[in-house]
Amino acid sequence: MSRLHCKIGNVDLKNPVIAASGEHMIDMSGVERAIAAGAGAVVVKSTNESEAARDQLRRAQYIALDADWCPVRWASAPRDATIASRSGLTPQSFEEWLAQAVALDKIARKHDCLLVASLILADLDHALILARAVEQAGLRVLEFNIGTPYASQAAKGAVSTELLPERVAAIVAAVRSSVSIPIWIKLTGQSERVPDLAEAAFANGADSVVMAGRLLGFVPDIETLEPYLGTSLAVGGFWNLPLTCQWLALTRTRLGAGHPLIGINGAQNGLDAARMLLAGASAVGMTSAVMLRGYDVISRSVAELDSWLLTKGLTATAAVGVAADRRKTFAEMPLRHDHWRDFIPAS
Repeated sequence: MSRLHCKIGNVDLKNPVIAASGEHMIDMSGVERAIAAGAGAVVVKSTNESEAARDQLRRAQYIALDADWCPVRWASAPRDATIASRSGLTPQSFEEWLAQAVALDKIARKHDCLLVASLILADLDHALILARAVEQAGLRVLEFNIGTPYASQAAKGAVSTELLPERVAAIVAAVRSSVSIPIWIKLTGQSERVPDLAEAAFANGADSVVMAGRLLGFVPDIETLEPYLGTSLAVGGFWNLPLTCQWLALTRTRLGAGHPLIGINGAQNGLDAARMLLAGASAVGMTSAVMLRGYDVISRSVAELDSWLLTKGLTATAAVGVAADRRKTFAEMPLRHDHWRDFIPAS
């Protein structure tokens, strides 16, 4: 078996690199390119029953910002760029989206790739109807996103950002009672209770938890004095990797190794994927890096991760949580008398 092979619950992946949901995963051609690039799994662009969520895509804007918070060309954005956007759901009707997903699943199977359907919560009763339709169509895994960054800014009922464990528990239990296929629950990063949310999801039938959704931010333009893109934005970038790894490590500590996690937000390449594995992820989703630099990011990341595993004498499965399990508390760290003086200005 390949050293890249990994498992998310009972689901086998040929490698841990997931082409996660985004605008580049709306059209059939984009998903096909992600499959051909060698992703272990691909997650198609999310949908739900809300017309307001589709309208949100028609109002979407995107911007790449450099380290000085100045706009840079999308196609040539540096690795340390922050990606900010107002996004939305697929413009397709649910019926069109589902038919395309079924066709893409047939292609994915030929490449030993897992195609993942993705629903975003708006109205729970409607969501359960859509989830059952996904299963009945023969799709193998459902990502259920209850952690979008936009709920507070979007039209009422368009999307959902769930912040309470009790709500997560009730939602996941309802979905679990409606379908038998594996459910991956995507959680928000806009909470200090991510491990609590994950615990509630697993306790009520989630097969995996994806952590964590992008953060909501606000960046003023010092030239025009206006907000970039006119409003609050979902933001992400390389700098988010330590935050994702922290949630992964804390959740692994809370729940133990038997609860498969998927890291998302901050991974730019195969070594970043390795960092998330070490923090406790069984697989790693990549979106912004692919949108910025193309589908070759996927194949390069798979190759880079494979090379790293070879060098370390590890498999992807064996790497999961190694660093997280070695994490100490501050109180356990050795005393370093006056060490802090080495890090203050001399004048």
